[in-house]
Amino acid sequence: MQLKNKCILLTGATGGIGKHLALQLARKGANLILVGRDSTKLDSLAQLIHNKGGNAKTLVADFEVPGSVPQLAQQATQQFGNIDILINNAGILDFIQFEDQSPERIAQVINTNVTAPILLAHALLPHFKTNNQGHLVMIGSILGSLGFPHYATYCASKFAVHGFSQALRRELVDTNIAVTYIAPRGVNTPMNDAATLAMLAKTGGNIDEPEKVATIIVKAIEHQKQEVFIGQPESFFAWLNGFMPRVVNLGLKKQAKAARAFVVKK
Repeated sequence: MQLKNKCILLTGATGGIGKHLALQLARKGANLILVGRDSTKLDSLAQLIHNKGGNAKTLVADFEVPGSVPQLAQQATQQFGNIDILINNAGILDFIQFEDQSPERIAQVINTNVTAPILLAHALLPHFKTNNQGHLVMIGSILGSLGFPHYATYCASKFAVHGFSQALRRELVDTNIAVTYIAPRGVNTPMNDAATLAMLAKTGGNIDEPEKVATIIVKAIEHQKQEVFIGQPESFFAWLNGFMPRVVNLGLKKQAKAARAFVVKK
C-alpha cells in the first residue's frame, strides 16, 4: 500500500511511539489526523510536521469522557472526509501488584486500552464499508500473548485487543478492509517508569527505541501484514505460551521473583 495522500487517524499521537509514527507517516506523504488529550502537545507536533513539509490536523479527545469516541469519529469524518487508515495507538499501563491497583485504575486501563479502540473501530467500520476499503491497525503488545507478573490488568487488556483483531479480521475476510495487529516488546517511552526500566535491566529484559518500533509499524501497514511481533526472544516465548504455558512458567519464574523487588505501590 502506498501511504502518499492516505488519510490516517492516529490516536495517542503525542506519545513515544505515536510521535515517531506521525513523523514517519508524514514523510511518506500521508495526511494525518492527530488525536490526543493535550492540545498544546498536539499543536506542537502538527507544527513540526508542517515545518518538515508534511500535512497534519489535530483533534482533542479524552476517552475517559463518556461519548467521546463516537464524537471523535463523527468529527473526523465530517471535518476531513474519507479516512483510509485508523491506528489505535493510545494506551496506558501500570507495573504493580494487582492487589495494589485500585478498582478505578483497573477500569481506566480497560477503558483506554480496550473499550475505546473497539468503539472507535466500530464507529468507523461503516465508513470503511461504504468506501469498500480501509485499514484498521491495533497496537497491542507481546504481553497480549504472554502473561507477565505485575502487569495483570495490562496483559488482560492486550489479550483482549489481540483477540478482537483476530476475530474482526476473520469477519472481514471477504472485504477490502484489512486488520493489522502489532505486538511490540518493551519500548523506551515515558509509559515505562524508572522502576520498570530498573526491573528490565535486572531481569535481562530487552527494550526498543520508539523510532525503531514506529519504522516496523509503518512497514507493516505498507505491506498490510496481519500480525507482527517485535523482538526475540520475547516473540518466541509469546508463541510458545500458546501451547506450552507450563514451560514458559518455569522460564519466567526467576524473572518474576526478581521483578517483585521493583514493584511500586500506587
